[in-house]
Amino acid sequence: MIRGLWTAASGMAAQQLNVDVVANNLANANTVGFKKSRADFQDLMYQTLSLPGASTAAGTQLPTGIQVGMGSKPMGVNRIFTQGDYNQTGNELDLAIEGRGFFKVLSNEEEVYTRAGNFKIDSEGYVCTSAGNRLQPEITIPADTVNISIDPAGRVVASGQANTSLATFDMKLYTFTNPAGLYSMGRNLYRVTEATGEAIEGTPDSDGVGSISQGYLEMSNVNVVEEMVTMITAQRAYEVNSKAIQTADQMLQMANNIKR
Repeated sequence: MIRGLWTAASGMAAQQLNVDVVANNLANANTVGFKKSRADFQDLMYQTLSLPGASTAAGTQLPTGIQVGMGSKPMGVNRIFTQGDYNQTGNELDLAIEGRGFFKVLSNEEEVYTRAGNFKIDSEGYVCTSAGNRLQPEITIPADTVNISIDPAGRVVASGQANTSLATFDMKLYTFTNPAGLYSMGRNLYRVTEATGEAIEGTPDSDGVGSISQGYLEMSNVNVVEEMVTMITAQRAYEVNSKAIQTADQMLQMANNIKR
């Protein structure tokens, strides 16, 4: 019975984390470039009372054995990098990546990565994020620019009056062997870790790298209905584990009252 108390308690702790992950997904249902997370769990150690295949006193063999589990624990929170829906904005500096790849920006002198393409122009003409992190390689838009065009291959052309070309740039995208290993910094930014491998620079729309769509934003890939179902399942699992604790407590109470 004591074993059951701790086992059920581990299940409640696991489902609490599950609800926390779902809550964060739902909170970012409208965050540009957000990628949902999923909590992964594994079972704990087992107390082995008899081994499968062990011999009995009668000379027979046990077909299954007896192993009692000790509960569950979180194994990891996996970031799911599936494509989000596209929202057409018409803004010439709103960029969506169709396929694999990340934009690289400079944050506090550190190179970090993002899928959010809602860029702006700062006071010096540099293309940057809403937080002022400049896009890398840097792109400087001349002050007398009238129109900015960006093709799927990342070719940026700043044009002036009479459609004269003022400046051209080539945008780059970056891919990773294991993007799920990126460290989430918040503010739509990711940092490279040992699990991701080195960032691989690529030209958009070539060699498996995604293309760039100007005038679009990639929205969150959170499916609200799916998250609600997961939350309900987690809630019910949490509830049934609490019932297991109550049942074990009642059994202990009955054992304590036998002598009375």
